[in-house]
Amino acid sequence: MNYFDRLFRQFTPWAMALFFLAACSPVVQQAGPETTPAELTDRYLQTRDGEKLPVKIWAAEEPAAIIIAVHGFNDYNNTYAFPGSWWIGEELTTIAYDQRGFGEAPNFGIWPGQELMIQDLATMVEETRATYPGKPIYLLGESMGGAVLITAVTSDDFPEVDGIILSAPAVWGWQALNPFYQAVLWTAAHTVPEVKMTGQGLGIRASDNISMLRNLSADPLFIKETRIDSVYGLVNIMDAAYDAVKDIKLPTLLLYGENDQLVPKEPIEKIAAELAPGSDIVLYENGWHMLMRDLQGPVVWRDIAEWIKKREIPSGKKIASLPLFKDE
Repeated sequence: MNYFDRLFRQFTPWAMALFFLAACSPVVQQAGPETTPAELTDRYLQTRDGEKLPVKIWAAEEPAAIIIAVHGFNDYNNTYAFPGSWWIGEELTTIAYDQRGFGEAPNFGIWPGQELMIQDLATMVEETRATYPGKPIYLLGESMGGAVLITAVTSDDFPEVDGIILSAPAVWGWQALNPFYQAVLWTAAHTVPEVKMTGQGLGIRASDNISMLRNLSADPLFIKETRIDSVYGLVNIMDAAYDAVKDIKLPTLLLYGENDQLVPKEPIEKIAAELAPGSDIVLYENGWHMLMRDLQGPVVWRDIAEWIKKREIPSGKKIASLPLFKDE
């Protein structure tokens, strides 16, 4: 049983009453007028509509490449603190930012919408290119961040990058929900979008790094009560990413852990088969969902660094042929 099956079993008993309530709409952030020049500093990315998205940069003195890192659902830029600081020694500069609605970015807890997420990432790429002219730029996305990357690089007029790394990308959407759960989610998002869900008691574990998980549970910037319309928005972008994988034309590194309890194996198997020839797929038998923060995180960090610089996977976990899960 996957994450959403468990979530909706918890939510359904009282949600059915919502069918009889007056309809309203999911709340989605809207971009303001583009009256401000975009700017990347060591503290924030200023967007053209005047918002300042918090930024953390782990800067190598003479970087061989730049990594723009995109966090997952309910998370924020601190996701990349440990790999980012380690990658300095590998001559890689890492830039991570809080997407709107997450961390210290504006409108905490409010879904930013796919279009705005792509637009902000495009601005980050453009400003990074201006700050580091001539340096290769790679995009790295964990979970929802992977879905943002997929939809971004397959969208029209997205700025050029040199490759993408997808760490446990969130690529299961409406197709993963049975019709009943689809109806429950749509109805809840359009009747009581402000209702929050915690996910407590689902028996889902995201990592084997228990101390890290405890720190997240105490971190006020990590969202622990999620609005139902944000879940609805997440399913929409995951669904779009699932459909868009076949259109990726860039060098791609796909990472997945066999113990992942959030992203099911089936959609990962499907997108692995649709990646362009020459893409690299790495399967960690001891990996969980938060691969870069697992206890074996440094193994993943090194694989990413060497793939960027040399297209090598030093862990030896690269998959030579599909299917991924041959024993199932």
